Amino acid sequence: MVVKTEEELQGMQRVSEAVALTLKKMSAYTQIGMSTKEIDEYGRQLLEALGAKSAPFETYSFPGYSCISVNKEFAHGIPSDKVVLKKWRYH
Repeated sequence: MVVKTEEELQGMQRVSEAVALTLKKMSAYTQIGMSTKEIDEYGRQLLEALGAKSAPFETYSFPGYSCISVNKEFAHGIPSDKVVLKKWRYH
């Protein structure tokens, strides 16, 4: 994306602040035993409260509001009720 106007720049700054705050709050909210779908839903609520929309969901029809990768997934993890966070154990 190329920012061409001051208005676009200010919009990008607002979006960046909303995303940063959402990620920070999602991280603090996350606990062992939660599903990635629960965390994603919380993120959706935070974005909506800030008047923001999820780009992956809105633009690309991604099946979640955020990409949450766990363990061997390296990118674009799809939030799921079946993926539940567990305590990490070193082998």
